[in-house]
Amino acid sequence: MISAQRLRRWLWLCLAYAALALGIIGIFLPGLPTTPFVLLAAYAAANGSQKLHAWMLAHRLYGPMIRDWQASGAVSRPAKRWAVGTMALCSVIFFVTAPRWWMAAIGTAIMAIVGIWLWSRPEPGPLAAENSD
Repeated sequence: MISAQRLRRWLWLCLAYAALALGIIGIFLPGLPTTPFVLLAAYAAANGSQKLHAWMLAHRLYGPMIRDWQASGAVSRPAKRWAVGTMALCSVIFFVTAPRWWMAAIGTAIMAIVGIWLWSRPEPGPLAAENSD
């Protein structure tokens, strides 16, 4: 029989890999965010696999983002710009392709709220930028 602790660790690991996969897909698929899934994967990995968590922290692309978030809830300005730009592009696509205007408006409103929240997050300090290179 599998212990509760082992089952919990396995579930965290499954969540980590699923979120990481979605984050990687989000790099190539407009409308699917990368950053939230990578951060979720890091959190789940910290609970399910120290090896995966260490790999993510050491990754040249994901590592700085994860370390900044874990240290202070910070998001870099380029990441904010990229996210808001992608959301703006998706809003245009929504309004061009949605069968009803209100469907596009709801999606755009949600993205606007997320964009406002994202810009309210602090940015990493100069030492964080130097240490993440």
